[in-house]
Order: sequence, then C-alpha cells, then structure tokens
Amino acid sequence: MSERFADAAVRLAGLAGLWFGWSPDAFWRATPAELAALATALGGDSGTAPPDAGTLARLMEAFPDG
Repeated sequence: MSERFADAAVRLAGLAGLWFGWSPDAFWRATPAELAALATALGGDSGTAPPDAGTLARLMEAFPDG
C-alpha cells in the first residue's frame, strides 16, 4: 500500500523535531529549501537534486490528502 502524502509529511515533521529541534509550527512554516539545507548539513550532499515543481505536483496528484 502506498503512503499518502499527508502521512509522509507528518512523519517528516516528527523527524524534523527530533533532528532539528523544530516545533510542528516551525516545520510547517519552513520552506522546502530550508528543510533541504538542514538535511544536507546533517547528512551531507547525497548528489540528488531536490524535486522540482513538476515532480511535487505529480506526487501530490498520486498521493492526495483526502
């Protein structure tokens, strides 16, 4: 069974709290670039580019919240 986008976002919010000490509000106010910068600083550059707008749109269509 595929994970819904909302479920993945909630899981990522929890990880951001553990890794970065962020509150849920800080996570939801952060931009993808801010999250990526912290993840890169924590884990190093994996050489993988972050998803572009088209990829995000396809993921949101494939994993709708409702």
